[in-house]
Amino acid sequence: MTKELQLKIRRAIRLLQSIEADEIELCYSGGKDSDVILELAKMAGIKYRPIYKNTTIDPPGTIAHVKSKGVEIHQPKERFFYIIQKKGFPTRRARFCCTDMKEYKILDFAIQGIRRCESKKRKEIYSANEPIKCRIYGSKKNHVNVILPILSWSDNDIKEFISERNIKCHPLYYDNQGKFHVERRLGCLGCPLQADRGLSDFIQYPNLVKAWIKYGQKWLDTHPNAASHKKFETIYDLFYHNVFCKSYSDYSLLKSVDLWGKTPNFKLFLESFFNIKL
Repeated sequence: MTKELQLKIRRAIRLLQSIEADEIELCYSGGKDSDVILELAKMAGIKYRPIYKNTTIDPPGTIAHVKSKGVEIHQPKERFFYIIQKKGFPTRRARFCCTDMKEYKILDFAIQGIRRCESKKRKEIYSANEPIKCRIYGSKKNHVNVILPILSWSDNDIKEFISERNIKCHPLYYDNQGKFHVERRLGCLGCPLQADRGLSDFIQYPNLVKAWIKYGQKWLDTHPNAASHKKFETIYDLFYHNVFCKSYSDYSLLKSVDLWGKTPNFKLFLESFFNIKL
């Protein structure tokens, strides 16, 4: 183990031990960073309560992995697709699914496995090297002191720590030969915050497309005043726009006319692309 990582581990443990609280929530998602902060909490010898907030749309094997770690499972008030039925498709700008299913208070202190290097946005948000942040969920009464013990850790740090501590991670981090891939990400299937706006998940799990379309249609049918009615002719158009287009301008250009002088049928496109029947 490198001396730099040894120093980061000692700092993380000291940080966790410095928190004066009877009990601390350990936010466990099932991902590799969650496994790292869980191990650090054990090493620190603190009183913590590991909690997994079920999104109902995490990758297969997540619940089994969570249970194998002895983590408490919190069920949401509503399943993900019923939220789509009420609010429509989540987007990069409208992340209501995170708010409803993951971002809520349980205890006054919470340990999270956020790392600055994970994305450009996180690097901007956590530019200052502050290991503790105050977050407010909904109202000022629901403020949580968030502890970030691995904020400055790199992918190599994570990989080395997992190897050194012999941590068993979620099966999706391993290839068919059993090799661990630290670069892989674990999150909600079809998440619009992914670089490909969830396309790779929809390709791997095409039945997801059916579910999104089914409940998206229910939302569209019960919300006649939604802005989407003015911008999109069908739920298929809306889904295509969200997943395949970088902007509404790109969608409009495609929708205007195709090579044969006809407007495209996105329902047929989705059925052909994902090999499904809608």
